[in-house]
Order: sequence, then C-alpha cells, then structure tokens
Amino acid sequence: MSSAAAGAHPARRRRLRTRLLALLLALLVPAAVLMGLASYLAVRGSLTDQLDRQLADASQRATSFSGTDGFSGGGPSRRTDQQTGQQPSQEPSHESSQGDTRTAPPDPLDAPGQAAGTLNARVDGGTLVHSGILDAKGEVTALSDADRSRLQSLAPDGTVHTERLEAGRYRVQAVTAPTGDVIITGLPLSQVNTPLGTVLAVVTAVSVLAVVLVCLLGSWGIRRALRPLERVSDVATEVSRLDLGSTRLPEANRVEARDADPGNEVGAVGHALNNMLDNVDAALTARQESEDRMARFVADASHELRTPLASIQGYADLLRMSEPLSETGAQSLERIRAQAQRMGGLVSDLLLLTRLSHETTPARQPVDLAELVVECVGDVAVAAGNHEWDLELAAEPVLVSADDGQLRQVVVNLLANARNHTAAGTRVVAGVHPSLNAREAILTITDDGQGIDPELLPEIFGRFTRGDTSRRSDGHTTGLGLSIVKAIVEAHGGTVEVHSRPGRTEFEVRLPLENPRDVVVD
Repeated sequence: MSSAAAGAHPARRRRLRTRLLALLLALLVPAAVLMGLASYLAVRGSLTDQLDRQLADASQRATSFSGTDGFSGGGPSRRTDQQTGQQPSQEPSHESSQGDTRTAPPDPLDAPGQAAGTLNARVDGGTLVHSGILDAKGEVTALSDADRSRLQSLAPDGTVHTERLEAGRYRVQAVTAPTGDVIITGLPLSQVNTPLGTVLAVVTAVSVLAVVLVCLLGSWGIRRALRPLERVSDVATEVSRLDLGSTRLPEANRVEARDADPGNEVGAVGHALNNMLDNVDAALTARQESEDRMARFVADASHELRTPLASIQGYADLLRMSEPLSETGAQSLERIRAQAQRMGGLVSDLLLLTRLSHETTPARQPVDLAELVVECVGDVAVAAGNHEWDLELAAEPVLVSADDGQLRQVVVNLLANARNHTAAGTRVVAGVHPSLNAREAILTITDDGQGIDPELLPEIFGRFTRGDTSRRSDGHTTGLGLSIVKAIVEAHGGTVEVHSRPGRTEFEVRLPLENPRDVVVD
C-alpha cells in the first residue's frame, strides 16, 4: 500500500465514527424535539383547561353576585367610575312604580372569592357600566377605552376565548345574568404562560444536555465498539505493506483471538481475515518451496552442464586444430563451438542469478562509477565499432559502495543490450552524474534506436524476456541480461528503470553514493 493510502486510513476511520455519531444525533435530535413539543403541548393544554375551569368558577361567582336583586346589602362598589374617574358614593335610592327603593346594580368585582388578576365588566342595556381588573392588593385597575370598547362588543354566548387587550392576553367569557345584564369575566393567560415558559426552558435545557451527553457518551461508545475493527484493519494494513513477492507471511500478522470470534460481526471479519491469511501463507509457502526446488535444480543442472560444455568446446578446438576438415565440416564444427560457447554463457548467467537470489549482501568497496563506465565503453567500442559510442560524465568522481565485478557486469549488460538490439550506426550515450539532492549516483544508457515495444516494457526485466520484435537481435542473447542487472542493482539498494519511445530508449540506474550529502532542492 502506498504511503498516501496508508495515511488516509485513519481518516476513513474518523469518517465512519463521524457518520455513526451523526446518525445517532439525527435520530436523537428529532426525538428530543418531538418529546419536548409533546410535553409543551400537553402542559399548555392542561394549564389552559385548568385556567378555563377557574374562569368558569369566577364567571359563576360574578354572575350570581350580579344577579341579586340589588337591594341593600350589596354594599358600596370598589370600582372607580369610568366616566368621571371619581370614587362614587352610595347612589341615592329612587322610587319604583310600587314605591320600592333600589340601589345601583352591584359591581361584579365585588363578588366574594375573586382572585387577583380577575377581569370583570358589566354591560347594562348595551352600556358598559362597570369594568376593571382586580390587583393583588384588592384594588381595582381601570381598563383603557380600547379594552372597554372591545369587551363591550363581545357576544354573551358563554364561549371561552382568548382576547389580546392592552392589559395583556386574557381568557374571557361573556354570559347573561338573570337580571338581563351581560357579565364579562376574564383571567390572565400569564397564569398559563409563566409556568409554560418555565417548562419550555427546562425541556430545552434537558434536551440540550441530553444531546451533549449523547455526543460524549456516543463518541466514547462508538470508539470502543470500533476498536476491534480498527485492530483488524491494522492487521490488514500491515499485511498489505509486506512484499509478498519475496517473503512469506509472518506468523505475527494475524488477528488476535479476541477479535476473531465468528459469533459477532467484527469477529466474523477477523475470523475470515485469518482464514484468508492462512491460505495466502500456505500458497506462499508452496511457492517458496517450488522456487527453492527450481533454484536447486537450476544450480545443479548449470553446474553439471559446465563440464560437458567445456568438454564439447575443447574437443571442437582439438578437431579444428588437428584434423583436416572439408569446408562444410569446418563450418559445422565452428557452429558447434559457437553454440557451446553460447550455452556456456547461458549456464554462467543462470548460476549468477541463482547466487544473487540467495546472496543478498554483496561485498562492497568504494568504486568510481564514472571510471568504470569509461573502461566498459572503451571495451565495447572496440568490439562493436559499427555503433557510435559517447560519454557524458560528471566533472568529479562519482563514488558508490559496491562490488566492483557485479557493478561492472551491470554496465556491460546494459551496453550489450543497446548493441545487440539496435541497428548499426545507432548512437549510444553512457552518462554518470550525481542526483540533484546529492544522495544518489545516476547511471544512464541512452540510444536513439527504434525503441521497445510498449507491451514488452512491463516485463522487460523478467527472465528470458527478449525484445526481438521491436529491436534488432543477432541471436546471441539469452534473455537474462536485464534480469541480472535488476538483481545486482537491487542487491546494492538501488533501482533500475527504463523509458522508451521511438528514437529514444533510456535505462536509468540509481545507486546510493558512498558519501551522500544533504542538499536542499527548490
């Protein structure tokens, strides 16, 4: 797995926790709102019903008190006269047709048992004769003209409804007294709104506190619940970072038993991952055993083939020097010698690859890569004079820590690859220079030939890979040269790459410098 993908892994975990917590809040917040709204409506309905019952009782008291015959005993009114603003004295009695003496109609606010805040008004013959609000001290507060006019227009149908007055919002009821007068009674809605505001504040505070607690506890719970999944993910991440092409799967890279219980969801994932890793390990073990057997076979076969091949070549030389041969026989014998020599080179390359695959630490010493390239190019220029050979070297020595013989073979193989797979007259340039950060030596072998088939590039460093379809070959290649280059370079801690297009093919080898320097590159 790349470092970018590994770095993004914790972010994916955080996003999962965030999504789960968001889902929890998405369910909790609407539920809290609905519960709060239901509580608010229930309390408001209950308080409103209670207020309406109190209003009915107050209206009954006011109506009963105002429905008396009005003779003496009603007592003087506490009401301030709405027209004059003066406290009236006992109104004088007057003679009726029968000679009875009557007092003024009583003020409903004088009814016994009326609570503070009660509003009462009396309409006699369409005229509001008494109105006011009883305060906490038992005094009467006069109403504004607008409120008196609004109350005077109420229909005496006994319906309870809400009126928005200048004195505040009231639940009011207008009824007809036995005397024919209209008695209006009201109670302030503050008796509902005040406790309702308290309930709303409490419900809001509790809901907010519940959401905060759920966020904290939910986040802790989600992290705790996801911890086994994170451990399983860590194991999978560690395995993904292993180079399974060259190593077996370590026994430590397994999900712990506590996270591999198939009885739960996360445990089922861990159990399945362990089974998969066991299968992968078994496959890697079988592959490694097969490769080991093949390597032993190749090594043994190559070693055993060297002696008969040397004998064939020796007897061919003996026949050529000691026996008179016809022209056809001489050509056949020369062909035998050439093929024996080619097979000997193939056997030597196979032995070298086998040794490199088992000996990963080459003998090292300081080697001037530029000087080594000059010597190799000089040698190949003599053998392949039909190519144009050039050098592009750094002004100073480029020292690397390497096995001189193996590094020389890298250069020789790359030069031979350029010679064997390009046409005569091709320009081949060998370059050596340090990298921009002064920590690596860079060796490049560049030619202006036909280029490499793009389909061949991904496997160009594989064994027995030949580029005959796109680059000329004289039939003397074994297909192992670039494999040897890759094995030697990687054994020295370096890298090798190829970039090719028609008219330009470049092999680039990077090796650690003997004395690297830290250079900041803009």
